[in-house]
Amino acid sequence: MSRMVLAAALVSVLALGACSKEVMPPGDAGVCYNVSFKPNGELVYHKLVNAPNLETCAANLEAMRIKFLRMGGTAQEILGAYQSNFIFVQRAGIFSAASLDGPRYLALVRTGDGRLAIPGAMPQPPPQ
Repeated sequence: MSRMVLAAALVSVLALGACSKEVMPPGDAGVCYNVSFKPNGELVYHKLVNAPNLETCAANLEAMRIKFLRMGGTAQEILGAYQSNFIFVQRAGIFSAASLDGPRYLALVRTGDGRLAIPGAMPQPPPQ
């Protein structure tokens, strides 16, 4: 009997989790957005530039982050959006995801001097 109650409770918890609303970015073709949060947690999309691809959008977000830091800002991470993908500009690199809480995929890595590069584009030392 207790297994049936536990199973029913697990099913109800999973059903409630499936009902939660995923936050999806806008899908406008070629538009790069900077994303900020309102005090109530809603997202605000600010058009940054028109960009031909995700990498160009990410580079513009990185340039904006650096400009803000030079002006005295403290934000080390920036959130953006491009063609139905969120872009996360972080210290480790640039990540993208289809939803705000979904799995993030590495889009660009930082080189030794802080520049951004496509993963695998940097020469690797020969195996020893």
